Amino acid sequence: MPRILLTGATGFVGRAVRPALLRAGWQIRGLSRDVGRARARWPELEWVAGDVGDPAVCARALAGCDAALYLVHAIGEGPDFRRREVEAARTFAAAAAAVPSMRRIVYLGGVAPRGPGSEHLQSRLEVGEALRAGPVSAIELRASMIVGHGSLSWLVVRDLAARLPVMVLPRWLRSRTEPVAIDDVVVALIRALELDQSGSAWFDIPGPDVLTGKQILEETARVMGLRRPRSLDVPLLTPRLSSQWVRFVTRADWSVARNIVIGLTNDLLAESDRFWGSIDHRVRLSFAEAARRALAAEEREGVPVRGPWGVIERLLAAH
Repeated sequence: MPRILLTGATGFVGRAVRPALLRAGWQIRGLSRDVGRARARWPELEWVAGDVGDPAVCARALAGCDAALYLVHAIGEGPDFRRREVEAARTFAAAAAAVPSMRRIVYLGGVAPRGPGSEHLQSRLEVGEALRAGPVSAIELRASMIVGHGSLSWLVVRDLAARLPVMVLPRWLRSRTEPVAIDDVVVALIRALELDQSGSAWFDIPGPDVLTGKQILEETARVMGLRRPRSLDVPLLTPRLSSQWVRFVTRADWSVARNIVIGLTNDLLAESDRFWGSIDHRVRLSFAEAARRALAAEEREGVPVRGPWGVIERLLAAH
């Protein structure tokens, strides 16, 4: 069986892609900072402890692997996180180049913004460039908002839609994006491992719908069976101030809310959807269906929303 190193194995995308990797015949080796916790939860996998920024850890984790999924991202982890992210990617690419069996790295990054974008988005693009600069074939897949239970951006959208009967609409909620379902992202990651592509390349993986932030919130409310929220335009509300009220309303911490809000100040639109045609996966889940599946997964998990916001959610749902 071919062996793959799964970085970010315990994260949202890592957990989602793992069953598909097993079905596709891959033997998985996971990389985690907290390997004790990871091994206790998924004892059937092989685990390596450490960080992608450590050359010795990368060499040990990649030894004997045929491919790697690079799913590591830092959101607001210190003032120099951008530099550290890029250096870690270079370290990983160099370690992969030293493994004779290594033939493909697949990286999940972000769509290039139509404008300067946030430091977080720029970091993700630079990580992709660093991985593609190495001698091992690297496929960078660029997604905007990923819709699924466990996604931080979906958590923000879900909480805002469920808790605000009247939405404050700053200018950034007019920006457009193409949200993609986690189910389709998993398909893209698996197919990219075997893509007939010489050298390295990047591809956008957009969802089928082009929506503004306002439309995303309205559609989420509709899927949840809530009344369409009334809106109040406040064009002078800055991204920094917006992130404060997003932080207050949602369960996301401030660094997460801030980077998500700043990332939405520009359009996040794909240059093309040609990747889906190249893997013969042209039919993708709509935003509404992806939202329904995310909400169903949340219900199956059965984690109640407690405290005042839980009360507000129940009151709004009752009306």
